[in-house]
Amino acid sequence: MELKLKLEQLHQRVNGLKDQINTKEATKNAFVMPFIQILGYDIFNPTEVIPEHICDIGTKKGEKIDYVIKKNGEPILIFECKHWKEKADAHNSQLHRYYHVSKARFGVLTNGTIYNFYMDLEKPNIMDEKPFFTIDIEDLKDSSIKILEGFTKTEYSLESILDSAESLKYIKSIRKEFENEIEHPSDEFVKLLVNRFFDKPLTANRMVTFKEYAKKALVLSINESISSRLKSALSINEMIEKTEENKVVPINEPSENKIITTEEEIEAFQIVKAILRERIPSSRIAARDTQSYFGVLLDDNNRKPICRFHFNTANKYLETFAKGKDAGEKVLIDSPDEIYQYRGQLHQTLDQYQ
Repeated sequence: MELKLKLEQLHQRVNGLKDQINTKEATKNAFVMPFIQILGYDIFNPTEVIPEHICDIGTKKGEKIDYVIKKNGEPILIFECKHWKEKADAHNSQLHRYYHVSKARFGVLTNGTIYNFYMDLEKPNIMDEKPFFTIDIEDLKDSSIKILEGFTKTEYSLESILDSAESLKYIKSIRKEFENEIEHPSDEFVKLLVNRFFDKPLTANRMVTFKEYAKKALVLSINESISSRLKSALSINEMIEKTEENKVVPINEPSENKIITTEEEIEAFQIVKAILRERIPSSRIAARDTQSYFGVLLDDNNRKPICRFHFNTANKYLETFAKGKDAGEKVLIDSPDEIYQYRGQLHQTLDQYQ
């Protein structure tokens, strides 16, 4: 939990300073060094965190790597840094060359927001083309934070990381391919599924049709699975609160609170929260119920509306603010599950306030 809190604080720092960071050196000082410090290494100890470390490569003398991290006198991590506006991509990166001459088993390429971790799973002493682990400061996930803990000074264990590195790499690759198949089903994937129940030839026209069917089926299945888990995850306290709020008030007794939060509104809020947690921590997502609508806010700030649920009438509407906080757009929905279809608008709204 402490690591997560520190990373979230770094995220806030990055967002607040990015527009003022104009050089690679400024990126290193403002973003990368605090990250290394969060991992528990002493950035003020030149025997533990070595900046501008010389790595002679063949006939090239005086080549320098941005940072070398040592533990017990042995190099464990090498960092190459880029400006935060650049991609943290290893293509034609110096990190490949530095890794070859370094004794460190792990190389990190970063732009101060995305940290790509590399090693030599494919060929000994030759850095892989693709990272086996990536953590994005602007899109923190609990699973990634858990893996990062293994690189902290107190938890670092080469054997433990090596045991899990291969599985991390290939699980990441499989997941990426699966996500690509969801967005753009390939002929091979569609054939694999369709041939199990469709015994007619798959002509070109049928392939186009079944690709659309496959995409819709996969998205629907995933959304329903998420929705089901969210429903079961509602806490007992929330259910008790809902029961209290929905108590019938006798007509001859005045009600001090006319706001009633329904189970459907709670379900919709949980769905929006799940969508937004892809980009920001849940602590920044707030809810406010009113007599006319249920609102979701960023940082509990009325000037940062993310969406509103208008569920108090015969028809249900979702109001989004992708075009600005004063330009809400309402769409008719039949159930909270349809909110998943507006993930893009919710993320676009969020981007306005970042």
